[in-house]
Amino acid sequence: MNDFHVHTSFCDGKNPPEEMVISAIKLNMKKIGLVYHSYVPFDEEFCIKKGNEKAFSDEIDRLREKYRGKIEILKGVEKDYFSDTSDDCCDYAIGSVHYIKIGGEYFSVDESAEKFESLAKDKFGGDYYAFAEEYFRLVSDVVNKTNADIIGHFDLISKFNEGGRFFDENNKRYKKCAYNAIEKLVKYGVPFEINTGAISRGYRKTPYPNADFIEKIESLGGKFILSSDAHSAENLCFGFRGIKINNINENFKAF
Repeated sequence: MNDFHVHTSFCDGKNPPEEMVISAIKLNMKKIGLVYHSYVPFDEEFCIKKGNEKAFSDEIDRLREKYRGKIEILKGVEKDYFSDTSDDCCDYAIGSVHYIKIGGEYFSVDESAEKFESLAKDKFGGDYYAFAEEYFRLVSDVVNKTNADIIGHFDLISKFNEGGRFFDENNKRYKKCAYNAIEKLVKYGVPFEINTGAISRGYRKTPYPNADFIEKIESLGGKFILSSDAHSAENLCFGFRGIKINNINENFKAF
């Protein structure tokens, strides 16, 4: 197994890089991609510290030498749509949308259910489908904006929506804006994550994207890659063996 979306204590992860590598070796993983959240000046709690990219790169170089022959370690960045920092030190980038921008202010879409609900009410008058249209407008441009090699958690906006808590994921407006984004993104030939991070943290019972979006991506010839989005060692490759998607192995992107 491989896992290319693994966070460490260089951003909002629990474990330092070496602990993640040791755990990966114990799982007989062949490759691991250690990533950091790119720096954004308006929300410094979750991202890498400003200017700390070189320290991250140097640490991964050290671990590559120490564990050479046991596991291949890659450097990655989860680059947010609104981040303008350089990622030259990295082998690949995961392009993600974590925020929307309204009137010069940035708002997180995945920090908490309470803030998600307040954002929908305060900025969209409670119209969750207008909220989704703005979110997927950004997602549709994420590869162009971030030069991503992987599309991160496509429908992150549904993180707190288990059981239809806030909106109906079968609503025509919701599906239309998501489908439009999928149709634009598949043209890049970049794989979409099958991301199990919200399952391991107890928010969802199924991965991102939802089953309907996976089917749409498949129908257009889109590619997939499994990602745990692990923020702790115990969640490496979380739920991978339980995912049943036709021909997913054939659609893996090899780095």
